Amino acid sequence: MTRIFLAAGLALAANAAAAQEVTLKAITAFAENTTYSRPFERFINRVNQDGKGLVQINYIGGPKAMQPFEVGNALKGGVVDIANATGAFYTNVMPESDAWKLTERPMAELRKNGGYDAMAAIYAQKMNAIFLARLVDNNPFHLYLNKPISTPDLTGLKLRITPVYRDFFQALGATVVQTAPGEVYTALERGVVDGYGWPVSGIFDLGWEKVTKFRMEPAFYSVEVNVLVNLDSWKALNDAQRKVLTDAAAWLEGLDAENTALIAAEREKQTKAGIQPIEFSADEAKKFLDKANEVAWQSVIKRAPETGAKLRQLSGN
Repeated sequence: MTRIFLAAGLALAANAAAAQEVTLKAITAFAENTTYSRPFERFINRVNQDGKGLVQINYIGGPKAMQPFEVGNALKGGVVDIANATGAFYTNVMPESDAWKLTERPMAELRKNGGYDAMAAIYAQKMNAIFLARLVDNNPFHLYLNKPISTPDLTGLKLRITPVYRDFFQALGATVVQTAPGEVYTALERGVVDGYGWPVSGIFDLGWEKVTKFRMEPAFYSVEVNVLVNLDSWKALNDAQRKVLTDAAAWLEGLDAENTALIAAEREKQTKAGIQPIEFSADEAKKFLDKANEVAWQSVIKRAPETGAKLRQLSGN
């Protein structure tokens, strides 16, 4: 009889543990198993390994499951619980997200100087979200072209953009076209656009090196890819479940140390693929970067006057 009660007790304990396990639905705004999804996928594996019996993540994929520019609203409304995205894809929900690209301070410093807290409050208010982790620091953008230019004047060029550099490219005279990443190859191949903005990393994931001839220097802005959690989903978790996620997020941000070597390898790979750098004088390069920063900050402050100026001060730029 004792054995029967013991077995029943163990069964009840196992069922209770299983009942406590929560499954969260996650999506990425980038193609699966590419440069800006792979760290997130490592994060998911970490959570699923460490969170057995507490919390698991059901990864439903990338743009094939949901268009990138729909991710922000989907997270806000609780359609998904966790999202891997860039602020450029949800400025329609939170204009301040555009400020991430302008920060010159690493995430570790922003967590200490109040920058993270200021942004976290805005995420909670406008996106109904927790900003859990930033995947990438110090990974700059470039303008890639299919024709050479002699000055940083983009007049007459048709360029594929995201909101990251829309205002900047327009300020330099370009005609801009916004498309999802999956449509860029065809647009380049058919001559619909003359070039595109993109980080130094990632073009080989999408095959764009086959239709790209030049990379303009200097680099500008900085990539930000972040992991967000729906605020209601977060509140529904217990402390142990949240700890699994926050521990995995800290581990994820620590992977940023790998980026220096990866970026150097990417530049070398682009050279071997025949992508030639376009360089300007030091004075022209400085004016280009000054223009990039000023246009972007004015855009952030115009769309978010109550918070934009404070974010600029905290960003160090």
